Amino acid sequence: ANYWQTPDQFDAFVSGVHSRFRSHVSTLQALGEMRSDIFGTEPGSAGTFSGEATQGVERMWQQTLTLDAPGVNNFGDFYSNIVQLNLLISKLNSTSVVTPANNGYYLGLAYGMRAYYYFQLTMAWGDVVIQTDPVVSFDIANLSKPASSAADVMTLIKSDIENSLNAFGTDYSFRNSKSYWSKAASLMLKAEVYLWTAHRTGGTADATTALNALTDIQTKVAGLSLLPSYANVFAAPNKGNAEIIFSIRNILNESNLPFASRFYPQTALLANFYDSVNARQFSVATDNWGGQLRAPVPSTTFRKFDDRDSRKWFSIQGAYNRPAPGVYVLAGCFVKKYEGEQNAGVRVFTNDYPIYRYADLLLLVAEAKDLLGQSPATEINLVRARGYGSNYVVATLGYPNQPIDANPKNAILQERLFEFVFEGKRWLDLRRFGDNYVFANTSVLPSEAYKVLWPIDRTSLTNNRALTQTPGYPAF
Repeated sequence: ANYWQTPDQFDAFVSGVHSRFRSHVSTLQALGEMRSDIFGTEPGSAGTFSGEATQGVERMWQQTLTLDAPGVNNFGDFYSNIVQLNLLISKLNSTSVVTPANNGYYLGLAYGMRAYYYFQLTMAWGDVVIQTDPVVSFDIANLSKPASSAADVMTLIKSDIENSLNAFGTDYSFRNSKSYWSKAASLMLKAEVYLWTAHRTGGTADATTALNALTDIQTKVAGLSLLPSYANVFAAPNKGNAEIIFSIRNILNESNLPFASRFYPQTALLANFYDSVNARQFSVATDNWGGQLRAPVPSTTFRKFDDRDSRKWFSIQGAYNRPAPGVYVLAGCFVKKYEGEQNAGVRVFTNDYPIYRYADLLLLVAEAKDLLGQSPATEINLVRARGYGSNYVVATLGYPNQPIDANPKNAILQERLFEFVFEGKRWLDLRRFGDNYVFANTSVLPSEAYKVLWPIDRTSLTNNRALTQTPGYPAF
């Protein structure tokens, strides 16, 4: 009765749904890449190179998830924000206190974010519960609700995307330094969704829809471009730069990346190893990662990158033993991409977490073009050239001159691996291209194809008895 009475209250609520979206960053990262070929221990080792235990995180890349060790619980807690977005949509459709410009923008972002959540849900679990009405009251004896089919969820997603784009209208602006959802974000989501269906039953029609959405961004949104330096895209102070389309914002004394701690070794343990690139032993004072390494990066991932590619050295940190002066032996690797900043001698992971950026747009264009029988060379080479910098030689490194380029789909997937490692995309990229790519690049076996989806946790199945376990996993 007291809320939704002033424009400021709507503004605050919109800020709140973005704050809650930020709280889901660890889940987005987990769903996006923890089951891929990025993470893992060294062959023959159950623990990390630094001696820390993986403590169950290994179940994701080993594909041994169960209802009691599901990797992600409670559907990522996404419904906690979906119900808020449902309420926001309902109130915006019945208010007169918000200016028309803000009303359209807020409706656009609400529909877009809801579509994004449901896309994450159906990619992870397939059939999921659809809830689009605001929850204003409930009967505690009647809370069970069955899942809707993945096809119905996809219909909702596509409908929400169109509602979002229509609400934004001609407003292609960014707000809050690109930490608010925007029309460009909805167009990126549209491209992802239609490429997902294009690889399945949608074919060239859906690939064309995806390409048109990406072209709309390129023609209508000013100021987007690749930054000359890959590292500068992620630098903690470089918020909302020209490459960012939408990112989760982190700021000193407000918020930092919550998943960082499991990607970095304990400082004292790391000090036993060496940085071969700079020919130095790691230092407690300056290499104060301060984590508990649970998800190491295997040397096989590190070695997939070309030494001439700047993305290798910026994204992954190798840790070496030094059995003799000048002799370095790789012991293991860990994430380097989100180095944060030093504050009073403490490292704080204040990097933003990109959801969509211009390099992603380019490689999605390449993917759509390939599906349409067109050459993806222009877009792949723009991304490659930036990655290699002064080492780039188009005759040997440019598309289609590398051996992997003989298959454009493999070339695009590899380029996306190098470009977006640790940005929550690798597993979903493999899933989008099709199950055969999952089988070829991860430990999921064709005989266990059901594992491309995630199991539902015991608590969710207990609380909602109308749910059934993901097919293939033991029934609850």
